Amino acid sequence: MSQEPRETIVVGQLSVRFLVEAGESNGSVTVFECYVPANSRMSAPHSHDGFEETIYGLAGVTTFTVDGETIEIAPGDALCVQRGAIHAFANHTGSDASFLAIATPGVFGPDYFHEIAAALAATAGGPPDAAAIAQVMRRHGLTPAQPVAA
Repeated sequence: MSQEPRETIVVGQLSVRFLVEAGESNGSVTVFECYVPANSRMSAPHSHDGFEETIYGLAGVTTFTVDGETIEIAPGDALCVQRGAIHAFANHTGSDASFLAIATPGVFGPDYFHEIAAALAATAGGPPDAAAIAQVMRRHGLTPAQPVAA
């Protein structure tokens, strides 16, 4: 059975592509690839109470900060971000990186990334509207946190 190519969603410097959505797994899991360009970061540290997120390194090195601990994820490395753990990630290297993210249960999906991308686009290249981003995060089960070093 062939599958249609999946949409790549660009969110700021990052991009994601869902491989398994909640409807395809009876809500048990969502799986997406995250592409992290060289010298970029995810600038909204957060936690989530409704799901665990397991990270599996595919290419390059992505540096995660989880509850203040720094963890480098290279190809073949894995990390489980527990519910409630404050986390963020960055690529501090000169090479692009990517990882697979597995959210269990599958309560998190592409709509979140579309809405965050729209909130970023609404600022027309200016600084992000933190209140608008926080509102989207809360609507999708993420709790914004104070910025952490990543």
